[in-house]
Amino acid sequence: MKRVIIDYKKLTTEILNLLSKKFPDGYNDKDIVTFDNHHNETIEAVEVNTKDTIYLVKVSSKLHYTMTNFDIELDTSIADLNLDNDSLSD
Repeated sequence: MKRVIIDYKKLTTEILNLLSKKFPDGYNDKDIVTFDNHHNETIEAVEVNTKDTIYLVKVSSKLHYTMTNFDIELDTSIADLNLDNDSLSD
């Protein structure tokens, strides 16, 4: 299994979706993995997995903001779909 360190700026919809499912109420200190990268810099990240990859997503205030807005956009899209389906059944 490969391990990928990723910054919030490079998050795909798939990874954001995995983060939202794993941390529906947000992440906390016990969810954060701390390690040193090859430049000897300390990195804090949260981990999400796919079938073949472990993603370590760097923790920052912008990650929290991105996850929150993704959830809001997803909820809005689902609500819009439900409204469209209700309109079709009328």
